[in-house]
Amino acid sequence: MQRNFTYQITEEFHNCTISSYLKSMGYPHAVMVHLKKTPESILLNGRWEYVNTPVKTGDLLEIKLIELESSEHIPPVFAPFSIVYEDEDILVIDKPANMPIHPSLNHYEHTLANAVCYYFVSQNIPYTFRCVNRLDKNTTGLTIVAKHMLSSAILSQAVAAKTIKREYLAIVKGETEDFGTIDAPIARKDSSTIERCINYEIGEHAVTHYRKLDTKNGYTLLSLILETGRTHQIRVHMSSIGHPLIGDFLYHPSSGELPRQALHSHKLEFIHPVTNIPMTFTAPLPQDMVDFWNHL
Repeated sequence: MQRNFTYQITEEFHNCTISSYLKSMGYPHAVMVHLKKTPESILLNGRWEYVNTPVKTGDLLEIKLIELESSEHIPPVFAPFSIVYEDEDILVIDKPANMPIHPSLNHYEHTLANAVCYYFVSQNIPYTFRCVNRLDKNTTGLTIVAKHMLSSAILSQAVAAKTIKREYLAIVKGETEDFGTIDAPIARKDSSTIERCINYEIGEHAVTHYRKLDTKNGYTLLSLILETGRTHQIRVHMSSIGHPLIGDFLYHPSSGELPRQALHSHKLEFIHPVTNIPMTFTAPLPQDMVDFWNHL
């Protein structure tokens, strides 16, 4: 994967170093180290320069971000997935159900990582898989995949700063209040490596806001906004107030309405990591959730 960037130095950055200029553009330390190790990756007015070289107003700075290695432990395997948006820096994908993000012991070749790596290998493009917002295996919807280390680093900083806004849609048991907020810390359950629980002593801060969109025959369609991003947060929080997600066999074992939890990553809002343009994407409810709701 190679991504080229061109910057015209403005008066604001006159006499600052290339290093300080790039840091102001969001380049993290790891990317700076990579550039230093790559021949002719930093060109100032067409000449290869060191990062401590000062720049002048009107100078042309060219950056060549070159990654020649692909993900070592992710075999490229074809699997269909829906691309909502693609440019030189990111992919926005509408992930289907029954597809984990990363390979594991039981799902080594049937993950989004395998499929995305195949997508690039088939184009003869070296690629390292970097997913920004992870979804559970059976949660559908929007997820961002970075195409290079710079977009990945900047978007990861956005996740940490909580500037990526996420809206989910879910179908839960019972009729909820019109809206509400669940502020309850989440921790790993002692008896399980997978299951989480509410734990006010050792749990991590977790906040979920929900809003009722519709109700039918003892079920509610909800919009949910996350303030935090804990593992299984929506599933644990909704179960804790007596409104578990249908199909969620981990937190609602008696549920048999769907073969998976009815949870969908519906909307993403974020600032593009390179262009700084505000981006908004939505993905409609998947067919299994639509069919269930329509047949109530």
